[in-house]
Amino acid sequence: MTRHHTNQPNRRAFMAGLGFSLFLASTTSLTRPLLAQDVETFAFDFDSFSERMKALAAAEHAALTVDMPAAFQNLDYDAYRMIQYRGDASKWADDAAGYRLQAFHMGWLYNEPVKVFEIENGSARPLDFGAEDFTYHDAAVGDAAATGPFPGVAGLRVNYPLNSADNPLDELVTFLGASYFRALGRNNIYGASARGLALNSWIDVAEEFPRFSEFYVEKPVPGAPLVVYAALESPSLTGAYRFAITPAGDASQPSVMDVTARLYFRTDVKELGVAPLTSMFLYAEANRGGFDDYRPQVHDSNGLLVERESGEVMWRALNNSAWLGNSYLAETNPKAFGLYQRGRDFEAYQDAGAHYERRPSIRVEPVGQWGQGMVRLIEIPAKLEADDNIVAYWIPAEPALAGQEREYNYRLVWGDLDPEDRPDLAYVAETRAGVGGVSGVENEASLRKFVVDFKGGELETLPAGTPIDVLATVGGGTMRNSVLSRIDANGAWRLVMDVEAEPGATLELKAYLIGLGKKLTETWLYQWRPAA
Repeated sequence: MTRHHTNQPNRRAFMAGLGFSLFLASTTSLTRPLLAQDVETFAFDFDSFSERMKALAAAEHAALTVDMPAAFQNLDYDAYRMIQYRGDASKWADDAAGYRLQAFHMGWLYNEPVKVFEIENGSARPLDFGAEDFTYHDAAVGDAAATGPFPGVAGLRVNYPLNSADNPLDELVTFLGASYFRALGRNNIYGASARGLALNSWIDVAEEFPRFSEFYVEKPVPGAPLVVYAALESPSLTGAYRFAITPAGDASQPSVMDVTARLYFRTDVKELGVAPLTSMFLYAEANRGGFDDYRPQVHDSNGLLVERESGEVMWRALNNSAWLGNSYLAETNPKAFGLYQRGRDFEAYQDAGAHYERRPSIRVEPVGQWGQGMVRLIEIPAKLEADDNIVAYWIPAEPALAGQEREYNYRLVWGDLDPEDRPDLAYVAETRAGVGGVSGVENEASLRKFVVDFKGGELETLPAGTPIDVLATVGGGTMRNSVLSRIDANGAWRLVMDVEAEPGATLELKAYLIGLGKKLTETWLYQWRPAA
């Protein structure tokens, strides 16, 4: 059950980024290199790049055709992992900035080429990759690569000495598959992912998966962010993206991306998902009864955090039930939202290979006023940790229509993002659930027990006897009993609630603590979907 990690994406990462490759084959569009020029170098700036993408949106969308050499057409997961980029072939290997650019080979699920350009002093030139840049551990595949046409590259990654100045091989960021990308903070390993855009995810029309078709990377400058531009293409729209990536430094554990997304719509879009995040939640203390596994918890993220314009912080604990879950959290100008991994102790997971305690949280911080809309959380039923089953993104209230242009600016923060860093507000440390009622006797099947532990903030230093009130609401059921007490063993304040569910109803739960004339904790949210 343990997953091991190398500098190649693992099986779940492949499925997360490209599990929809069969669908993509019929929906992506490039009959030619999108922006490639016939000259060796050409002028490049973001505004001109954006105008080119806008002009492309006015043209008819055409299906992509790829002539993949036979030797690479039928690679399976294991065969693909045997093709590795050579470290000594890294671009910028001799530069003082510390970055190393590498590429991913085409093959297996990655059957769509991308173009990569380097920008220096305002001029762009194509970066060439060939079979000589890769090690082929399968002799037959290596012979085919040496004698036949090189199929191209499917994505890129950038290494940087995140954890040690002596090691330039730490992965900082990877762009691979559709518009998926991932990054790391210090001492993290890959977990949750981000995407350029989500279109019509899990609604009553076909989902569309835009892809980054070309990348323009500014040659790094010591001490400055790494800047990457990406061309987004899909049947419904085009886009011009700018990523300014600041790696974790001596005084900062997280890595930061400042993102500008300029979108140009060919057609109406029924549901536009901005700044989408994807992760995996299999089980934790609230639902582990359905998994026969030695590990206490298995997840890359265990909660959706939303920081509202008012300053209220909401923690929606994740769930994995028998059928699809949808939560829509209406917001106006949210300060932030993200998928978080809380729990940095190995003992909580007991997985010496996957090390879930090292998976990064991802926080989206909108820049400027995003107006009215909602944060949507999708929870897809999953039986295996190879399935990325959690999706979250922002849906603007105004529908996206053909001919429109939109720009979204936001910051992505990748790292531990521990709640202890915020001393003014207690956080949700754990969510548990089980059979309701009193232990040792038979209880009504409709009764469910929910246990929420709050830690930190002013709860840690409240004088003995300070009155604390519980504000809790239940949709789809009735609160039968609730008890709040302090756990001396770990200092947490534990809220225990017995809730009676209405027949066939989905429970929507909300709770927080108040005292000293103010709110003392995050707002805990949970959706429980009983088995049919």
